[in-house]
Amino acid sequence: MRPTIRQLFKFPRTPTYSNTGSVARDHLASERTFLAWMRTGLGFVALGIAVERFSQLDLETLIDHLLPEHAKASRQSRSDVEKETRERQSREQLLVGTLLGTGGGSIVYGITRYFGTIRALEKGSFRPAYFGAAGLGIVVSGMAGAAYYGTMRREIRRWEAENEVNRATLGSVKPKK
Repeated sequence: MRPTIRQLFKFPRTPTYSNTGSVARDHLASERTFLAWMRTGLGFVALGIAVERFSQLDLETLIDHLLPEHAKASRQSRSDVEKETRERQSREQLLVGTLLGTGGGSIVYGITRYFGTIRALEKGSFRPAYFGAAGLGIVVSGMAGAAYYGTMRREIRRWEAENEVNRATLGSVKPKK
């Protein structure tokens, strides 16, 4: 016996609950929380895609066209630029992967939490979720800390390199008598 169109669309119907006490309010609150997790996850995914897209810009070429000739001559050697470009791309790939993973994890957690909460509410119970929000907070704090650490480490290296050049330049200058 072949199923009819009506039978096919009967399967995914949502259950109907009697609105006694705070049943409707609880389910609507659960739905709002689910949508908040979706927005959070999509925000991380969108940020990851934006970082990936901007990392594809060839900023070195753009800057070379804007700089005057004397500034181009004083720029770093080509091998130094290529090394810095590889390091930057590696950092960007790590950031993009972390953002996309965090976004995907938020979406998956939101889905599982939503359906778990619906099942619990059907049984008349509710279990608060502390670990999802705490986990997301830890991941975001870790990303911010890693970004700060990486930025400070690069600035310290740049400052040390400039000081070495200055010391070498000052060391080659003979004092006047």
